[in-house]
Amino acid sequence: MARGRGDKEDAEKYTGLLKLVQVLSFLVVFVAGIIIGLATSAHINTYFSSQAQLFSTSTVTSFQVSSNKANCNQTQAPCPEIDYLSMDAFIHPMNLTHKLSDDELFWRASMMPYKKEYPFPRVPKVAFMFLTRGPLPFMPLWERFFKDHEIFFSIYLHTPPDYYLNVSTSSPFYGRQIPSQRVEWGSFLLADAERRLLANALLDFSNERFILLSESCIPVYNFPTVYKYLIGSTYSFVESYDDPTRYGRGRYNRKMLPHIKLYQWRKGSQWFEMQRSVATYIVSDTKYYNLFKKYCKPACYPDEHYIPTYLNMFHGSLNANRTITWVDWSMGGPHPAKYEGVNVTEGFIQSIRNNGTLCSYNDELTSVCYLFARKFALSALEPLLNLSSTVMNF
Repeated sequence: MARGRGDKEDAEKYTGLLKLVQVLSFLVVFVAGIIIGLATSAHINTYFSSQAQLFSTSTVTSFQVSSNKANCNQTQAPCPEIDYLSMDAFIHPMNLTHKLSDDELFWRASMMPYKKEYPFPRVPKVAFMFLTRGPLPFMPLWERFFKDHEIFFSIYLHTPPDYYLNVSTSSPFYGRQIPSQRVEWGSFLLADAERRLLANALLDFSNERFILLSESCIPVYNFPTVYKYLIGSTYSFVESYDDPTRYGRGRYNRKMLPHIKLYQWRKGSQWFEMQRSVATYIVSDTKYYNLFKKYCKPACYPDEHYIPTYLNMFHGSLNANRTITWVDWSMGGPHPAKYEGVNVTEGFIQSIRNNGTLCSYNDELTSVCYLFARKFALSALEPLLNLSSTVMNF
């Protein structure tokens, strides 16, 4: 019995020691955890403090460098102020020279603001786009036409790449040649040139109307009449009609299916006039432009079919479906009649201005249907200058 009581006491002592060891172990672990936590926290604080100091130092250094560039040694000489986001440079490019590729140019020109109001005083202008083979034989007539109306128009010239137009600095044609490329009649290069002219003219946000002209075109009304007519029009003036003959539908290529169907195919004069929104649609198009480039080849002529067909398919409601450039096709053949000096009389010019027919202008009938005319030979210049003040009123 004595031995049993002794074993019981030993067991109780062992159990008490075990509990004490467990408590001490827990305390050791707890204290170690606190020490590790404090050490880690100190390390993290040190790290972030150093990073913040580093960031602060680099920011200050960057600011100082930028500030030094801005100050640009002002103690010695004032630095020129360059506004790289100048509104004037963006909305009114003064220099037509640039190194943009056609793709870059069309992308830049395709920008159309959704906001209707302009953040600058905007006087809408008419862009006169001349697609020429070189010289402008009727420049004296056009200079008289433009005189004293500088704030209402812009001029753009697409000439052979190596051609230099030698004019005085006082001429409205001075410095108006755009970066041009080779053009070949009847090829897609002609449509390329038209879009290139449109794109360059679209870079100026004041241009509201766009008229395509050749070196053989003349105005038959004075500038105020032309300006009021175009700026006041709700519609563009692009001839677009369905020609069932081999010269119209006969040029359609079935490989354009399913994107362009035969009943959508249209023909029209290359000498168009259009509003800004329509011009933007034209330079923004890639899909149908490439279809024509691939499948519209002689005897299909893109300059007679691409824009008329595209507008008919997508923007017909914006088009008057007629041209404002008079031309005489009565002689037949691939080219219109060409008028020499002996043909230019007061009666002839008056017959172009008002030939007794009526056309639609803003959904109402008018007798003023043609503002320009072609084709005229160089010999017609002097008679036209003699008639400009009495017949054309400029």
